[in-house]
Amino acid sequence: QVQLVESGGGLMQTGGSLRLSCAASGFTFNTYVMGWFRQAPGKEREFVASISWHGTSTYYVDSVKDRFTISRDNAKNTVYLQMNSLKPEDTAVYYCATDPAPWNRQSTAREFDYWGRGTQVTVSS
Repeated sequence: QVQLVESGGGLMQTGGSLRLSCAASGFTFNTYVMGWFRQAPGKEREFVASISWHGTSTYYVDSVKDRFTISRDNAKNTVYLQMNSLKPEDTAVYYCATDPAPWNRQSTAREFDYWGRGTQVTVSS
């Protein structure tokens, strides 16, 4: 069965960096779009970034452009989210998700079929 396991979260000061990883199994990784979402306490789940099958196309929410980078290593069945210049408003549980459809700049939760359990990112001011 499809499994997505996030790691790399933690506590970081404003301006710091973290790299999240999502290890995937149970499906043909290089034929699935991958995405990252986040959910802060009391808020709805929010799209962060998505990446096409071979990593040639990416899409970001405006609030993380130029600070976050999504990438993937198909040989390792892993997708990454490099987060730089972290801000307190980046505090959230971060989830990875996958969609078997072709690349279409997926950016809504309903487009993704499978989800990990999340990893907590906390940014202190």
